[in-house]
Amino acid sequence: MADLNECENCTYYSYDGSLDEYVCLVVLDEDEYSTFISRNYKSCPYFRPDDEYGIVRKQM
Repeated sequence: MADLNECENCTYYSYDGSLDEYVCLVVLDEDEYSTFISRNYKSCPYFRPDDEYGIVRKQM
């Protein structure tokens, strides 16, 4: 699936304190999840770069 380096730079990749690990927070319905795990992707189709300054640029 996705390369770990890609996940580390993704907006959806977040630390979960109760699990004590990083998890992907993409919300998929049952059909989307089934399609996602059944295909062999070279990169994650849900990847969105973690741009913490994106909102600031929009305000300017």
